[in-house]
Order: sequence, then C-alpha cells, then structure tokens
Amino acid sequence: MTAPLVLGVERSLTGRRWTRRGAEAERLALTLVQRHGLPDAVAQLLAARGIDADHAEGFLAPTLRAQLPDPDHLNDMGAAADRVVRALDTGETIAIFGDYDVDGATSSALLQRFLSALGGKVRVYIPDRMAEGYGPNAPALLRLRSEGVGLVITVDCGITAHAPLAAAADAGLDVVVVDHHVAEPALPRAVAVVNPNRLDEASPHRQLAAVGVAFLLVVAVNQRLRDSGWFAKRSLSPPDLLQWLDLVALGTICDVVPLTGVNRALVAQGLKVMARRRNVGLTALADVAGMDSAPGTYHAGFVLGPRVNAGGRVGRADYGARLLATDDPAEAQRLARELHRYNEERRAIEMDVLAQAIAAVELEGANETPLVFAAGEGWHAGVIGIVASRLRELYNRPACVVALDGVGKGSGRSVSGVALGSAVIAARQAGLLINGGGHAMAAGFTVAREQLGALRAFLAGRVADQLAGAPLVPMLGLDGIVAPRAATPDLVAALGRVGPFGAGNAEPRFALPSVSIVKAEVVGADHVRCILGAADGARLKAIAFRALDAAGSPRRSMQAPLGEALLSARGLPLHVAGHLRADEWQGRQGVQLVIDDAAQAG
Repeated sequence: MTAPLVLGVERSLTGRRWTRRGAEAERLALTLVQRHGLPDAVAQLLAARGIDADHAEGFLAPTLRAQLPDPDHLNDMGAAADRVVRALDTGETIAIFGDYDVDGATSSALLQRFLSALGGKVRVYIPDRMAEGYGPNAPALLRLRSEGVGLVITVDCGITAHAPLAAAADAGLDVVVVDHHVAEPALPRAVAVVNPNRLDEASPHRQLAAVGVAFLLVVAVNQRLRDSGWFAKRSLSPPDLLQWLDLVALGTICDVVPLTGVNRALVAQGLKVMARRRNVGLTALADVAGMDSAPGTYHAGFVLGPRVNAGGRVGRADYGARLLATDDPAEAQRLARELHRYNEERRAIEMDVLAQAIAAVELEGANETPLVFAAGEGWHAGVIGIVASRLRELYNRPACVVALDGVGKGSGRSVSGVALGSAVIAARQAGLLINGGGHAMAAGFTVAREQLGALRAFLAGRVADQLAGAPLVPMLGLDGIVAPRAATPDLVAALGRVGPFGAGNAEPRFALPSVSIVKAEVVGADHVRCILGAADGARLKAIAFRALDAAGSPRRSMQAPLGEALLSARGLPLHVAGHLRADEWQGRQGVQLVIDDAAQAG
C-alpha cells in the first residue's frame, strides 16, 4: 500500500516525496486517546509506530524490569559467563579485544569497569585501524597469549574471524566472542559465541548493539557470582550494574540500532545515568565539546560519539575506550582534549576525501547504477565510513568507499530495504574479498586491488536483486500537519514523551502548510535562520542546518536548493517540514522548527 502524500508534495525542493507515517492507524490513535487519556498528538505518534493500547504504557515509560531479557536465553551465554567466572576464580588475566568504534569502545569500557570492580585482572586491546584492520588478528592474539592472557573476550567483532580464532585456539588461548554482526552458518572456534544474529539463534532481540550484548554478559556473570555466594565469601557488595548504563546508551545510540524494545529501555535509563555526570571521561568530553544541556540522543550521536570515534579514525585507536574507563580526572581531561583535536583533524581529512569521491562518482555517472562505488589512492581509511554515509545521503542509494594502499580497505553504508552486510558476506564467500562483514545498514571489507571491478559489479548486482526493479525514490516521512500557532512548548513536551528518538523510533516531523518567510539570514558558514509567518499572524522561529554549500566545501549539497529558497522566498508561501524543538534561549521558553525540507505551495 502506497503511503498517502502530505500536502500533495510529489517532489520537494530537495527532491523528496512527502508521505504520511501511519496514515492507516487513525482508529488505533482514537483507541489510545480513549483508553489512556493521551493527547491527540501523542496518540497519533504511537499509532503510527504500531504501539497498541496494551503496550502504550510500557512504551511511554520503558523500564529494564519489564524489557531486559534473561541473558541465558542467548545461545552460548551460559558457557561464556561460566568461563568468565572461572577466570575470576583462578586469577587469570582477561583481555578485552574491542573494535575501534563507539560500540566497541563502550563495550570494552563496560567490561573493564565491571571486571575491575570484581578485582579481576583485565586489560583492553583495541587494534590499530591502519596497521591491523578490523577485528581479531592472529599476531595480536598470540602476543596476548605470550604475555600471560588466559581468556580473550572479543566485543563488537570476532563473528567472522575464523582463521585468527583458530590460531588462538591452537595456541591454547580461550576466546569468548560477544558480537552482533551478521553471522555465517559456520561459527568461529571459540569457547562461546554470543551473538543474537547467529543463524541458529531464536532470540527476539536481534536489534541489540554489541554493548547491549556485553551488558547481558555482565548481568549473567553477576548473577552467577551472587548465586554461588562469591560476593559473601569475599565480604564484597555486588556492583550496581545500572551505574554503567550511560555507556550502554552511548554505544546503542551511536551504532544506530533500532531504539525499540530492550534498546529503548537501555537508552532511556542510560540517558538518565549520563545526566548525573558520574563518568569522569564522558563528563570531560561533554565539557570540551561545550555541551550545556541535559544529554539526549542527539548529544550522544552527534556530539559525544564522533569524538569517541575520532581516536580510532585518525589518532590513537584505544583513546575512546581509555577515556570511558578512566576514573582519573586529569587523564580524562587530557584524553578528552586529544579526542576533540582528533575530531577536528578528522573533519578536515573527511572534506578532502569527500571532494575526491564526489568527483570520481560524477565522472562515472552516479545515476547509472543502484550502488555508488568510489575508490581512491591514498585516501585515509579512518574516514571512509563517514564519506560513504555522505555519498549515501547525497545520491540516495547504497554507497561503498575504498581506500587504496596496497590492498583496498572499504566501508559501505546502505539505505532502507537493502541489506548491505549480507551482500558483503556473499562477496567474501565468492572469493572476491580478503575479509568482510557487517549488518544491514553498514559493512566493512578488505579487497585486493585486482578484484575491485569484480567486487563493484557483484555488489551492484546484489543491490539490484534486492530492489527488484523498484526505483529508489527519496521519501520524507511526516507525522502530520501543524500550524505555527499550535507549535507550543506544551506540544513539544507532549511529543517528548514518545522519546528517546532514533533509529526505529524517528523523531516526530511535521509539515507547516503555506507559511511565509518573514525574515531569513545566513548564520555560520552554511545555516539559514528564519522567521515563519502564518496567515493568522502567528510567528515561529526556524533554522535549516547545512542548507547552503559553504565556501570551500566540496559537498554538492542536496540541501542547497532549500537554503536558497528560504533566502529568496520573502513573502511567498512555502510548505515547510521539520522537527519541533524546545527553544530556551536566555531563559525564555519557546519553540523552534528545525527545517528538513520545503516545497512550493499552491
């Protein structure tokens, strides 16, 4: 069933079709109003997200008590927890082998904090992106073994590391894999492989980020220690596991997994913990970044996350995990400043690679293939994932970017309806890749230079098969229509009850029909700030971020027509779409629209 158009917009200024989310759920919305006494706007949002009357209360007030599953429902969780308990009992050194992104850093810091609180001997190993690549590698594992490590726990990696884990097993090193990436039928050799996305897994919680799986391991180990009297024998109090939910929330948000079910509860509770500022590393990072309000999903995903990531991209891969695990304020300040500096460096490198990637794509004809694919000599491998995301946004199709330096290191980002991770795994199984894996929306791989052409054709074919001839028409989902006069602080507060917002629970977006641009001006390098006016005299502040091609920017922005229209449409009616946010400038309570798109009215 085709979603109905909103305000008849077939093609907006940014080329998108405006569609109504959950238009068929009006009856459910009415039921929610009648049974729970919810405001109409909240009921409509819940109905559009498929939340019925029996589940509305739990959705609006998510709790871990109701949502957190028994960890032992996951395959191999029992073996994993028992092996960790044995390592604690015997005083073995445990190494956490983590990925260098935010999910890996938070998973590593979580396990380090938990095991250290129990008096365990623990160290964290984060591979260098440039020198070692993604995931466990045999030289690193064998070195850990030679240095006295008895157990390695991989986090956010390991599910496809067959050869390295076989080498570790042959050397007598026990490995527990804690991952969430797409698995293959054959699992790697390990004491335990805990992954909700194993093909033989019946868990309903496949949307968990790696840090969520790691938290379940922590719960399982903690429970076994309680049940065995381990704490009582040592006159210890069990640690409060909830104190580390800020790490779980950060990793879950930044890995862009759906904020539904247990993830929603983990993030909702974790943001409350984050607001208490008890993690000195996160506190230092927030201060360096200039955060001056209570943390939300935006702050985690776009302020804190990129800085934690920056060490793995262009600096020291272990800095993010070290920052999140330290209790030393001086070290936290030093690491936070370094990560902030790395993030600025990352932005400059990203701009350069993006410019070259766009030029390469345009030269080859971006609209002639269902997959955008760009490769370049000497591109920094630390930014190719971000560049792939930018290309995906720009061309509205899956995008892969490959940095060539001997071999090619690639990263891909997908669009809704195209599972890129499985396509990359199929390419590796077909002999086109040295290694590779991922999940539906993101993937990484290493490819021999001579296989680039074959890989591109293979992935393009897989994407075309998944699309089955359907055109990739960019859509903008809207939750309804609102007039400027109705955009009040009370409405914004009511909408906030449906949060936290993110993947799987999109922030509400509304259309404002036939408004005029009373005032518009450029702020910063490429933002447009304006005042919207309605026929009844109501006014509403608004801003369109990155709506212009800034001077010196390599990006051919799909938002440029939007910014130009806002600046030139003085007095002319436009339909405008965006998110309503609280505006608390200088203590005044107001509302501002963050503009995503606009279309000619009439």
